[in-house]
Amino acid sequence: MAGLFGSSSTSSSTTNTLGELKNDVALDNPPTDSISDLSFSPAPNGPDFLAVSSWDNKVRIYEINGQGQSQGKHMYEHTQPVLNVDFSRDGTKIASAGADKNVKVCDLASQQDITVGTHEQPVRSVRWFEADGGTPMLVSGSWDKTIKYWDIRQQGPALSVNCQDRVYTMDVKDNLLVVGTADRYINVINLKDPGKFYKTLQSPLKWQTRVVSCFADSAGFAIGSIEGRCAIQYVEDKDSSSNFSFKCHRDPPSNNVANCYAVNDISFHPVHGTFSTAGSDGTFHFWDKDAKHRLKGYPNVGGSITSTTFNKSGTIFAYAISYDWSKGYQHNTAQYPTKVMLHPVNQDECKPRPSMKKR
Repeated sequence: MAGLFGSSSTSSSTTNTLGELKNDVALDNPPTDSISDLSFSPAPNGPDFLAVSSWDNKVRIYEINGQGQSQGKHMYEHTQPVLNVDFSRDGTKIASAGADKNVKVCDLASQQDITVGTHEQPVRSVRWFEADGGTPMLVSGSWDKTIKYWDIRQQGPALSVNCQDRVYTMDVKDNLLVVGTADRYINVINLKDPGKFYKTLQSPLKWQTRVVSCFADSAGFAIGSIEGRCAIQYVEDKDSSSNFSFKCHRDPPSNNVANCYAVNDISFHPVHGTFSTAGSDGTFHFWDKDAKHRLKGYPNVGGSITSTTFNKSGTIFAYAISYDWSKGYQHNTAQYPTKVMLHPVNQDECKPRPSMKKR
């Protein structure tokens, strides 16, 4: 069977958990500084558009075809590094969060961008969601310890909610909004009642929260931390075994010491509900949370992976390789790679394991 980017290798047996990178294709004309975020258009029809935000103050939009070839379509700017980017549900608009304290929206058709909102400190995260009646809305989270909701047809925030500390990460799926702040607070919000926390918990992981990512079915979320651990958390506690955490981005112990690496991003497969973790150690893995099993692990890609995302059909897994600032500015050398790779997802890579419970 022909793979997405050329001919795929023959399917390995399910016991082989080491994946291959040989068919991965580099994005043409990538950013010139560290890549902060990636977002594919979720629009069900139309081409695969990929938005890339970066520390060179820009958001770039590329079109990617079935052979993995990419073409730049548009670019717009903030006045400081762009920390997060998100495509609207219909694929017509892109929202971005800037260190310049602004939330911007770019309309792809007109290629016009406007500032729709401002915080008192840098904006760390931004996500689209649909309010009652299908109205597209934005929610942004900032180091000013607030999340704000924006109706892009109006001036000023529609609503502002105070958090315990600076917002480090945020994700939305359907009516579920999850906000991770400094001091390991995790706030769960039902977007039908956006002004209050449905639930607040402290991360089950002992160290700083790096990323939260909602399940594909919005029943819960995953948390990644700086110490190479990931936690699976359901919104409604079904039973005590539903929530669990596991070690991922760590070196094997040597002399009772194990190097731990930040889990920089977690992405859920839109079809299978399995997920990826990617880290400062330059590796990514695919996992099945229901079977509590690693599906595939991949060789080191030659630099920290700062962001990941699947396209709408789950056939492309994009990952950004760039400096993640974990060792301070002095390690950000001109030789450090800055690129986005497109990994064609073979059918067996992200499929859940067959359930053993039915036997």
